[in-house]
Amino acid sequence: MSWTRAAGVAAIATLGVAARDLTQKKHALLRNYPVLGHGRYLLETIGPELRQYIVTSNDQERPFSRDQRSWIYASAKHENNYIGFGTDDDVENGVGYPIIKHRTFSAAVPAGGVHAGEDEALPSAKVLGAARGRAQAFRPCSVVNVSAMSFGALSGPAIEAINRGVAMAGALHNTGEGGLSSHHRQGGDLILQIGTGYFGCRDEQGRFDLARLKDVVASAPVRAIEIKLSQGAKPGLGGVLPAAKVTPEIAEIRGVPLGQDVISPSRHAEFHDVDSMLDWVELVAAETGLPVGVKSAVGDLLFWERLTEQMARGDRGVDFVTIDGGEGGTGAAPQVFSDAVALPFFVAFTRVYRMFAAAGLTDDVTFVGSGKLGLPKNAITAMALGVDLLHVAREAMLAVGCIQSQKCHTDKCPTGVATQSPWLARGLDPTDKAVRLASYVKTLRRDLLKVSEAVGVLHPGLITPDDIELMEGQRHGRTLREIYDYEPGWGTLGRSLDDEICRIMLDIAPQGGSAPPSGTAEH
Repeated sequence: MSWTRAAGVAAIATLGVAARDLTQKKHALLRNYPVLGHGRYLLETIGPELRQYIVTSNDQERPFSRDQRSWIYASAKHENNYIGFGTDDDVENGVGYPIIKHRTFSAAVPAGGVHAGEDEALPSAKVLGAARGRAQAFRPCSVVNVSAMSFGALSGPAIEAINRGVAMAGALHNTGEGGLSSHHRQGGDLILQIGTGYFGCRDEQGRFDLARLKDVVASAPVRAIEIKLSQGAKPGLGGVLPAAKVTPEIAEIRGVPLGQDVISPSRHAEFHDVDSMLDWVELVAAETGLPVGVKSAVGDLLFWERLTEQMARGDRGVDFVTIDGGEGGTGAAPQVFSDAVALPFFVAFTRVYRMFAAAGLTDDVTFVGSGKLGLPKNAITAMALGVDLLHVAREAMLAVGCIQSQKCHTDKCPTGVATQSPWLARGLDPTDKAVRLASYVKTLRRDLLKVSEAVGVLHPGLITPDDIELMEGQRHGRTLREIYDYEPGWGTLGRSLDDEICRIMLDIAPQGGSAPPSGTAEH
């Protein structure tokens, strides 16, 4: 085609667009500025990408800044994730900036190699389910695990990549409430989440079916069961999976009709208060032998008051509590829920932890934190406050290819992570991304271990609320204990748990050292 002809075709097309713009009544901008007005919609469409790479500074963007994403990407690719020329963070003026206080002399000495510690699993300081004598109680091999994201919300290749990756890293993979799919069966150990829709363990009427639950548990390496009460993205609100997204595979996994909207109610049908919930927890635990816990965002504290009161009696209880921050998350939700419903993680967790601590229950419960804790600074702060396990979601998505385009709710994720489009999902190679997920988990654990040893302890669970201060610029700082009103001993492990994890870490953790002493060295 000659240039003259091509120009003519372009001119005719432009005139056609102009004619359409001038006659349509839906968009005033296009009626007033035909053709040119489309530029505004183009810029709006690619606005998140422009802000990511052109407009914002390294530490400004939300929910994850460029620095944070770069650290995750480099860690996932097993590249150098060190930085040079000092921090980008505004330590001179920032309020609430955490400072971890290292020790000059201690028995724990960090290994100096860049990758030292990456091959260590960094186990939990607590045995999940031991306090209540569950038949299949176990010590999680990794303090870093992947949080609840359902097949349906994420693509099959993304779920497969995550499950393969956690198998490589010795971590756990939470199924999310959408049921246990073939994509979850790639070798990784699982936490099976049960939501209000009872997907995968329901009968034809949508009622919970204990026999089906036991069949699902027996069919896969399920290590624990998590009862979802609410999540940070939309606390107190149910959900809808539109009929258009219900593929035959999803319908079979969830046990729902094909061609109909799938409704997740806002409340459970099997219990209506704390007392009946604990009865159901004990039933599920007895029938499966597995540790059973609850996941919830935090708002009104009456539920937690009743739970600690009931558990203090000693006859019933949950094995773990997962606190989800209200900052948002992977679930699509009304903006007001993501922005303003439920407390942010650190406020939420400490309010709940204080209740368990006051009741003397903290050694009997494994505390799981979820809410942007997949970054070393946040993770260390959380563990100093009493978190035992870290469950990461958006960070895991970034590790397997997410670019924070924020199109999760549109089914048009450009990297194939959060979509059911076969065309988009085909771009995600599970084999390659599994290695990246594993590398990210291992690198985060490495950093947690190195920081712990710099503080003078052998495990991040031994860092105390006194070891971290939140700064107000360069004026002064206050310890986590002061800020969150922790009493002496809170945020720490009991003596027996402390001694046990120290014995374990002495056997597996790499140790650093010093140059050979000279003849004048003091011994």
